[in-house]
Amino acid sequence: MAERAEYRTVSLIGEGGTGRVQLARNSAGRLVALKTVHEHLTAAPRFRERFRREAAAALRVGGPFTATVLDVGTEDRGPGWPPSSAWGRRSSRPSPRPDRWAPPTSPRSARRSPWPCPPSTARGALLDLKPSHVLITHRGPKIVDFGTVGRSAGLNPADSGFLGFVAPEELTPGSRADTPADVFALGALLALSSTGRNPFGSGSAEQVAHRTLYDAPDLLGVPGTEWPGFLARCLAAAPADRPSMPEALAWCAERAAPVPWWEQEPAAGLIREHEEDLAELLAVSEGDGAATDR
Repeated sequence: MAERAEYRTVSLIGEGGTGRVQLARNSAGRLVALKTVHEHLTAAPRFRERFRREAAAALRVGGPFTATVLDVGTEDRGPGWPPSSAWGRRSSRPSPRPDRWAPPTSPRSARRSPWPCPPSTARGALLDLKPSHVLITHRGPKIVDFGTVGRSAGLNPADSGFLGFVAPEELTPGSRADTPADVFALGALLALSSTGRNPFGSGSAEQVAHRTLYDAPDLLGVPGTEWPGFLARCLAAAPADRPSMPEALAWCAERAAPVPWWEQEPAAGLIREHEEDLAELLAVSEGDGAATDR
């Protein structure tokens, strides 16, 4: 996997089945999240052609709840792109840079605290929406990955490691997945955020896939009187039984909480903890002038 010469690595953020994400600085000193693709995926037939097309689409995506893609390298030995991480805020602690990036947390790490993430926070969904692709920041949830690499490499959704967020039609050979699959993923993510559980349970991939195909979702604990019914519709087995994406977004927008939950404790405190950790990391990085990978 090649590193981009114009980006200096600060720290490893995470690594998954499709690539590695690192905190890095570009030539202007701006902090970005740099993702590079595992080399074995680039060997898939027509990978670069498909990746180039899908990356071009990602460059056109924008909004307050998505990370901005700043650049894409499709001709490198290891293709990759740096999504912007400029959604960070300054903290009360001394900062190595006035425009420092604030590290977000994920729905999974946020669930360490005993609070439900209200479904009213949702505003949209993209194909391959799942917990690892959503980060929680001071300014709200951010979709930071669009599943571009997996689709370009022709990966099987059933092998994604996030079954329960994959629509039944994506698990059915010969079926075509479209926007209703996004609605399904949105419903699954909202269910997990509000209950702390995968709506189709845990266990082996075969078990979760079987429940996704044949069982009703587990929505026990979803708050309110309206949300369980709405999420059940989003998680319907048949695509035609789900609301359209405009319907789903309008329904959620009408029920948005007056005070965003990420501005309240304990979520706000968890974000502050991550900010403080990153401030220390950046101070060390700038102090020794060398990149770290920890």
